[in-house]
Amino acid sequence: MGRKLLLSFIICLLAVWFVTDNSTAAPKREMRAVWIATVANIDWPSRSGLSTLDQQRELIELLDLVKEWNMNTIIFQIRPAADAFFPSELEPWTQYLTGTQGQAPEPFYDPLQFAIDESRRRGIDIHLWLNPYRAEIDTARNALSDNHPIKKHPEWFVNYGRLSYFNPGLPETRDHVSRVVADLVRRYDMDAIHFDDYFYPYPLPGLEFPDSAAFAKHPRGFSSDEKEAWRRDNVDLIIKQLQDTIKSIKPHVEFGISPFGVWRNYDKDPRGSYTRAGVTNYDDLHADILKWQKKGWIDYVTPQLYWHIGMELADYAILAQWWADNTYGCPLYIGHGLYRIGADSPNEEWRSSEEIGRQLDILRGIPNIEGSMYFSARFLRANTFGLKERLLANHYRYPALPPINNRVKQYTVEPPENPVMTVSDLSIHLTWERSEDHKGYAVYKFRHGIAASIENAENLMLVTGENSVSIPLTGKTSQEYYYYMVTALSKSNQESVPVFFDERM
Repeated sequence: MGRKLLLSFIICLLAVWFVTDNSTAAPKREMRAVWIATVANIDWPSRSGLSTLDQQRELIELLDLVKEWNMNTIIFQIRPAADAFFPSELEPWTQYLTGTQGQAPEPFYDPLQFAIDESRRRGIDIHLWLNPYRAEIDTARNALSDNHPIKKHPEWFVNYGRLSYFNPGLPETRDHVSRVVADLVRRYDMDAIHFDDYFYPYPLPGLEFPDSAAFAKHPRGFSSDEKEAWRRDNVDLIIKQLQDTIKSIKPHVEFGISPFGVWRNYDKDPRGSYTRAGVTNYDDLHADILKWQKKGWIDYVTPQLYWHIGMELADYAILAQWWADNTYGCPLYIGHGLYRIGADSPNEEWRSSEEIGRQLDILRGIPNIEGSMYFSARFLRANTFGLKERLLANHYRYPALPPINNRVKQYTVEPPENPVMTVSDLSIHLTWERSEDHKGYAVYKFRHGIAASIENAENLMLVTGENSVSIPLTGKTSQEYYYYMVTALSKSNQESVPVFFDERM
């Protein structure tokens, strides 16, 4: 305990130093993502039963907010519980769209394709967020459609508390989830497949997860006293199967996991963190995150560190450093809990927007941490205590490109052709030709007489999926004082060489 407090004190001192010395350091590449939760209509749509037009309007509003906050990625929940926000032959339409499971939006549209198209238009990356095993949110209240997997294969499922789950011990369930992922990767243009922390469910007091029959049928060499190890192996098997499935179809698509924030406590394992969390990934959720990182089975990890700096049981600063020390070459982003911020928070640290700023100060000073993800999107709309203004004045003053993930296949692209600048209607108009292999574009602005460096984040003006942009003509944009360049982005976020705009009168 004494060592833990000392470590926390040292890290917090470092955080203060970074506030004064490092908070203005702006990386050109940094993950800045937000989760858009659809289960129970947490973030989108605001309620079930909205018209197609209203659903689309709300999603566009959220994507515009992502751009306003200088973020670059959304984590879009498209399968909360064996249901779908897209047309699927494997699972029914989600009830969170229309209010009735199995019922398509009317007038018909594909919400996932709409989200992808609108994200690409804005130069926003999109990660598709699936829950692997949750099958029914409330067994006492839900009305399942006839084509729900529970109706077709009841033998695949178990009830635990008020929820139903795919039984992780059955190969049939792993195969089904893999088919769902394969179908998505084949049909849609996404940047990543993303799983959250729900593998085996969080334990309920005094209630054993009912997988004894599956253990007896598929022990795979594990003895009766090795059931916990067998459960971890079940999860290992699906993680490896999903990695292989994704890469066999589109090798540039990433596979990311956002686990609970504590792998193991130090009192259980000397490799663990100096924490006293009541639940851990390894011991309770049966998710051996470190193994997946070592084996290369996942392409990024985002631990959910939804606690404040100095919290006694799970100190944000200690955990950020611990995860950074245990990446095994796997890209690491940190999950932040925007929902914690509020005047009625039980913790004083969250009664302002300063805690997030302090956390970002820490991250910017720790090697191996490449950005952040925020839960969740509705709090961008709330902007509690002016967090948006605080971030835009400091950490997110400039746009940023998503990191390049070297765990996936890399693709390069040729630069945009025929870049032209014209001035009319009190605006500067930049246009260029689009190519099919261009995912998006980065536009840079430089002052005449100063050497152009596209590695300096201050010169990155905007990221877009369009092949034109109009800029109001002012003293800070005039072609008399500034010149412009554009690069193309590949599907693996590699950047082309920059090209100058040819000014035409």
